[in-house]
Amino acid sequence: MDWKEVYEAQENGVLKAQAGRCMDCGVPFCHQGCPLGNLIPEWNDLIWRDKGEEAIERLHATNNFPEWTGRLCPAPCEASCVLGINQPAVTIKQVEVSIADQAFENGWVTPLPPARLSGKTVAVVGSGPAGLAVAQQLTRVGHTVAVYERDDKIGGLLRYGIPDFKMEKEHVDRRLEQMKAEGTRFRTGVAVGTDVTWEQLRRRYDAVVVATGATVPRDLSIPGRELDGVHFAMDYLVPANRVVAGDSVENQIHAAGKHVVILGGGDTGADCLGTAHRHQAASVTTLAIGKQPPAERAAHQPWPTFPTLFEVASAHEEGGERTYLASTVEFVGENGKVTGVKVAETEFVDGRRLPKAGTERIIPADLVLLSLGFTGPEAAGITEQVGADFDGRGNVARDGYYMTNTEGVFVAGDAGRGQSLIVWAIAEGRACAAAVDKFLMGSTILPAPVAPTDRAMAVL
Repeated sequence: MDWKEVYEAQENGVLKAQAGRCMDCGVPFCHQGCPLGNLIPEWNDLIWRDKGEEAIERLHATNNFPEWTGRLCPAPCEASCVLGINQPAVTIKQVEVSIADQAFENGWVTPLPPARLSGKTVAVVGSGPAGLAVAQQLTRVGHTVAVYERDDKIGGLLRYGIPDFKMEKEHVDRRLEQMKAEGTRFRTGVAVGTDVTWEQLRRRYDAVVVATGATVPRDLSIPGRELDGVHFAMDYLVPANRVVAGDSVENQIHAAGKHVVILGGGDTGADCLGTAHRHQAASVTTLAIGKQPPAERAAHQPWPTFPTLFEVASAHEEGGERTYLASTVEFVGENGKVTGVKVAETEFVDGRRLPKAGTERIIPADLVLLSLGFTGPEAAGITEQVGADFDGRGNVARDGYYMTNTEGVFVAGDAGRGQSLIVWAIAEGRACAAAVDKFLMGSTILPAPVAPTDRAMAVL
């Protein structure tokens, strides 16, 4: 019932045994599974040989923030592990986070300030993993970088979207201390587009990077949507995380003693589930419109592709009911407040999954949380002030070098890619930084792990 991280540190003997299993591999397909291009066999070998300081150096060579990915990434690398053909994959993600935590504990993570300044300035708008990756890479090659964040603290969804039981915020704060010591500047409480305009940033800086994320939630327009008690997931999670951080929040949406129904079975839904448990909800039910995924890899998703599997997060282990093939038909209520969710079983009709007549039932609900994903970045300001185009998927359009149709304005992460994984955000941040550096200096030594058109492993 506390808000501390659920999973404990891995025992060193088990960690070395897992790293040693990696050495049995001939051709490491884990490389193709990781958008960052992590040197997985190299740091596994170093951990097996008790060379932790060298291991974090190899890990940092491709990943700015392994302590975050090791906690939050769904590990497509493990789906591509060669051992996964006929036995459990190496626990790559656990080895990764153990390397990072050990490095911080032993003082091996130190600032890497630039040897000289370039005289060029860059504004990064958004302080999630993509924006911070851009900022750290560009700072280290000598550019003066300022990160703008509309919230009161840096971190984006890492700060207020991810509950502490998945990642305590000390892991964000200690990395930010490194970035500050390297020279990155942070501007919190500044809403770009209103407090300061995009045009002002373009005049003040030599380049601007849009890394605002995909923050527009997907709605569900059905009867009863206007009832009190039906909320977007982030309207529930953000205040809850602020309270855990010690902030005072007025009119907080709280689940204590309530029957909670969560629509959507993804990571955000699991975060709502774990939070509702800690609020001591009377019951929690998660609804998904699709069928329950298989426990093992399906034939149409062969190794080394990323399979859709039945995932059991820590929040699911703690309790709650998961219901599949459930289509939400209507929110029912009394006196303007939600009292239940009418659902029906689903069936395929002309290639579409639709409610099956005669199967309707009502699930009691005092609080309904919509966790249906996100449709894209907020267009306000970007369209009018930057003149940037949007693509057919609702994301900020960009060319093969992360630049929008407005010269000097770049876009990285979910704002340009759409809702995706933290590893994709960091990979795009690193690649966008290389593109910005080349734009400013004519050439770059920064690595560019992915192109903006590469969606092969995206999980949307």
